[in-house]
Amino acid sequence: MTTSSASRAGLEGVVATSSAICYIDGARGVLAYAGHDIHDLAREAGFEEVCYLLWHRRLPSRAELGALKSDLAAARRLPEAMLRLMRSLPVGHPMDALRTLASALAHSDPEADDRSPAAAFRKAVRLTAQVGSVVATWGRLNAGGGVIEPDPALDHAANFLLLLTGERPSAPAARALDVALVLHADHELNASTFAARVTAATLSDIHSAAVAGIGALKGPLHGGANAEVMRMLLAMGRDADDARIDRVVRDMLARKVKVPGFGHRVYRTEDPRATHLRRMSKEIGERSGDTRWYDMSRRIEALMKAETKIDANVDFYSASTYYMLGIPIELFTPVFAVSRIAGWTAHVLEQYADNRLIRPRAEYIGPEHPQAFTPLDRR
Repeated sequence: MTTSSASRAGLEGVVATSSAICYIDGARGVLAYAGHDIHDLAREAGFEEVCYLLWHRRLPSRAELGALKSDLAAARRLPEAMLRLMRSLPVGHPMDALRTLASALAHSDPEADDRSPAAAFRKAVRLTAQVGSVVATWGRLNAGGGVIEPDPALDHAANFLLLLTGERPSAPAARALDVALVLHADHELNASTFAARVTAATLSDIHSAAVAGIGALKGPLHGGANAEVMRMLLAMGRDADDARIDRVVRDMLARKVKVPGFGHRVYRTEDPRATHLRRMSKEIGERSGDTRWYDMSRRIEALMKAETKIDANVDFYSASTYYMLGIPIELFTPVFAVSRIAGWTAHVLEQYADNRLIRPRAEYIGPEHPQAFTPLDRR
């Protein structure tokens, strides 16, 4: 017996809430944050401006941006208890570590139990600053390095690279990561954002909502495709010629193995974020004098377009971009969270402001009922 004939697998196309944060038109390849086109933001804005835009639905004044940068800088240093916990965790999946560490941040937050809107916003700022520090510091410790103090003079992206590598990044490298963070900051009701909103709708705390988002992001159908892209490129070999690249891709297609970094649940044209990451990959390669990873990516993209008519998505060129910035492959998905924490917290704040418990129904497809109960000794 069914309760509805209108259910859709994966809730595809189902409108679950109203939001003023993000607009997507998949047919035309449009992505906008609070009315601002992603192409304008990628060219003109920094990550901190985008955070303010997502949280307040408008761009900041110079004074407002300066105040936000100061608040982020003040929150970026991790408490000693967090560093001890980080060192005590066993080596494993970095998203497991991030999930644990993001949850633990609540224990050191001075307003953990304050549920006022003002406190929730301040916690969103602190979470955004701290998640970046957690991921970068975790990566550095895993590589055998020591803890680096954040530099209050550097913006968010530059500080991430400093804490990860121990070296002050060049301006082009910092800007490349800054653009990547802008592009990944929000994407409407993707799986992780929806998970965060569902958690927030129970009036759970903002740290719990962020942990729910991290848990959803860990799944390979949501985060992680850019890591698979880079592993594919490395498996081909940095000196692979066009014939080898074509052979590997065609073999994957013949075996019906998904080529990572292509296709999208929403976009029916090029993912607008891929446009900018393609450019960043090319520029970073040219500055370093080694465009091989970009060239290989272009060859794969051209072949996929010719053979399947499927476009590259945000993950495809973020792979080579991150790799050339010195970010380890295992941190690619956590870096997604470093950016998306801004969107998750924006959606949590929006949910709190006009809350109703999110409680959908399921279409029942089980046996007709009532069923006769068979006693245990007769089964």
